[in-house]
Amino acid sequence: MEYRHLGRSGFKVPVLSFGTGTFGGEGKLFGAWGNTDVTGAKRLVDICLDAGLTLFDSADVYSSGASESILGAAIKGRRDKVLISTKATFRSGDGPNDVGSSRFHLIRAIDAALQRLGSDYIDLFQLHGFDAKTPIEETVSTLDDLVRAGKIRYLGVSNFSGWHLMKSLAIADRHGWSRYVANQTYYSLIGRDYEWELMPLGLDQGVGAIVWSPLGWGRLTGRIRRGQPLPANSRLHGSAEFGPPVDDEQLYRVVDALDGIAAETGKTIPQIAINWLLQRPTVSSVIIGARDEEQLKQNLGAVGWNLTPEQVARLDEASHRTTAYPYYPYWHQAGFAERNPPPV
Repeated sequence: MEYRHLGRSGFKVPVLSFGTGTFGGEGKLFGAWGNTDVTGAKRLVDICLDAGLTLFDSADVYSSGASESILGAAIKGRRDKVLISTKATFRSGDGPNDVGSSRFHLIRAIDAALQRLGSDYIDLFQLHGFDAKTPIEETVSTLDDLVRAGKIRYLGVSNFSGWHLMKSLAIADRHGWSRYVANQTYYSLIGRDYEWELMPLGLDQGVGAIVWSPLGWGRLTGRIRRGQPLPANSRLHGSAEFGPPVDDEQLYRVVDALDGIAAETGKTIPQIAINWLLQRPTVSSVIIGARDEEQLKQNLGAVGWNLTPEQVARLDEASHRTTAYPYYPYWHQAGFAERNPPPV
């Protein structure tokens, strides 16, 4: 397993991390993802550690906390062998303060997560989303206090826009507070919006990408084909409404390119899609998920080899949207690459 620095920090993380959204299976969304119990989770953790994958990602809202609890039980007695990443910000209760990035909610959320995980510290904590109703100074200072208290080692964000992240970094720098070094972001061959603003920001500010949903919300598994119905057991039946929008023609164009490269390399479509991401700028780690051992082992096969430059170029072309920069000022900037070149 290859390890990379997380952004411009000294913290090294494996290029593949394991997403525990399949642990618990509570509710419509997470029930569609999977329902791994403690016994199954222990086995998946075993396989990950044997492969050198040591980073496990969760969140307080995954199955209403059950994901963190199951992860905590699965790593009991081997906390020193794993890295834990988790998140908070989304509503986690019925109270007026059970949501957001206020000092009140963050301190309570961290303490609750630590209890569920059976740990006294979190290696990487990320805000699950931006809270426009709480002053950024309150949020960043609170997280800095939690770092200084030893409850958190490194900080990151998820689902932020460029200005959310940049303003937060500027405030942290102004006060000498702990800085965000990670951006847990959606990025895939059928969802390249990350490249427009967040990737250039990451390059400039030293923020590493931890990629969620690298298979485009389950669409790049190799089972979705042009002119064929959605497989009966696809998780999309129960979760498509929660995922990113997808242009069907772009999806089929990408799948066609993946098919050709799979025939050349002997690799699976998911392995190729993940390997492509690992060659993109700023990407520190790609989160893989699995309902069972076989799926996990297949995803672990995305590392230890590389696509050729020619194969990468074919995937770039297939995944390039006809309107690659649909929003201002991106379409305008794209016309002046001489002085403002794209990062890829």
